[in-house]
Amino acid sequence: MTTDVAPVRRAVISCFDKEGVAELAATLAGLDIEIVSTGSTAGVIRDAGIAVTEVTDVTGFPECLDGRVKTLHPHVHAGVLADRTNPEHVAQLDELGVTAIDLVVVNLYPFEQTVASGASDDAVIEMIDIGGPTMVRAAAKNHGSVGVVVDPGDYAEVVAELREHGGLTTALRRRLASVAFRHTAAYDAAVATWFQRDDAFPEQLSLALPRRAVLRYGENPHQQAAFYTHGAAVGLAAAEQLHGKELSYNNLLDTDAAWGMAIDLEAPGVAIIKHTNPAGYAEADDLPTAYARALEGDPVSAFGGIVAANRPIDRGTAERIIEVFTEVVIAPGFDDDALEVLTGKTNLRLLRMPSAERPLRGRQLRSVAGGLLVQDADVGIEPWEDWEVVTETHPDEGVLTDLRFAWTACKHTKSNAIVLVKDRQVVGVGAGQMSRVDSVRLAVERSGERHVGSVLASDAFFPFRDGPDAAAQAGVTAIVQPGGSVRDEEVIAAANEHGIAMVLTGRRHFRH
Repeated sequence: MTTDVAPVRRAVISCFDKEGVAELAATLAGLDIEIVSTGSTAGVIRDAGIAVTEVTDVTGFPECLDGRVKTLHPHVHAGVLADRTNPEHVAQLDELGVTAIDLVVVNLYPFEQTVASGASDDAVIEMIDIGGPTMVRAAAKNHGSVGVVVDPGDYAEVVAELREHGGLTTALRRRLASVAFRHTAAYDAAVATWFQRDDAFPEQLSLALPRRAVLRYGENPHQQAAFYTHGAAVGLAAAEQLHGKELSYNNLLDTDAAWGMAIDLEAPGVAIIKHTNPAGYAEADDLPTAYARALEGDPVSAFGGIVAANRPIDRGTAERIIEVFTEVVIAPGFDDDALEVLTGKTNLRLLRMPSAERPLRGRQLRSVAGGLLVQDADVGIEPWEDWEVVTETHPDEGVLTDLRFAWTACKHTKSNAIVLVKDRQVVGVGAGQMSRVDSVRLAVERSGERHVGSVLASDAFFPFRDGPDAAAQAGVTAIVQPGGSVRDEEVIAAANEHGIAMVLTGRRHFRH
């Protein structure tokens, strides 16, 4: 036996998740390790024909209060917490007649699953584990002497060391202790979040984010990065990768932006994203046509982009996609024929989403130096009924349809954002400029000649009339914008002078 191995002679097993418990207990028994257990876990072990000591026989006290009190007793916790390198601790165990416990195998009541099931408050409260976390924390604190296992996935490694060494090495005990404290921290965070569920912005935000993946690098190769998820599996956290190499940091950012655009459309629609801005965005009566029209928006910028569709990808769409170098395709599904076509591209990443439903609420977290900014996500149903036509010229139904499409596209474009649309197709984008009139000029320039007869959306109000003037001179026929500027009357007057329609939404869509 190596010198850093802590021997295991006695173990406590108390698990809600009984996966692998009987097999683990059989191995422990075969190594002459005494097993102490509670209630139903003891029953599983006994039914497997393995000797087990009930915890009540150790404590001399019955389980009570419908199982709320089982292991909370000095004969258990003194056995777990005694430091075997401290002679006084060892002597006290002898004086008190307490037998040391060398291994604690515990997993906790399924609190989060119970909440997710929609159970009553009383049922949820019963799933707040007390004895389990106490045992886990005690064993993890005393990992110098004790091993603690909270994940059935670790049983195999524990068994391997027990068979090889007759105990657990320092390295394994330290790793298991880290896993244990992470586990109880996440558990407590889930409980705290449930209690604060009616507080939009609680005094303390409890986050326990499991790591989904270590990424190749961050925005640039010299930056390390990882992907962590939070809450229920929604958005990219729910995506299933069907093909292609691992997603990068930038892939994830762009794919998130693309998916958000695609699912904001009702008709079959496609978004093509570069650097989180739309290189193409269109909807049509069918998906192949929507993709073709999205690609027409800016075929040069679409090279190396992210494609998102709000309908399952069919063969026709797939054949068009592979004509252009594409990093990621994300959709709610892929036909078998489409998969055959797309998987011919070795490095093309294919992501399948479980649903194309639009989220109606959510929270958005963004890091800044030293902290997090938290806000309501800019999602949900747009209140079209609140729009107000403020010019002498009124948009007809066709123009209004294009204005709504342009407004949806603008919502997903970096501020200052200007988007030009014709026939439910983005034809020009001005994004991320320092002045709004520059965004108008850039959108017109990027559109070629397609700006003539288009409609324009602006994510925030025009501070001066120069923006509408530039739009009208380029042949724009209607404008949608939030309004709210001290110069609204001047801006509206400019639209009337040019004979174009202007609609105010009363809602801004900055995307910084």
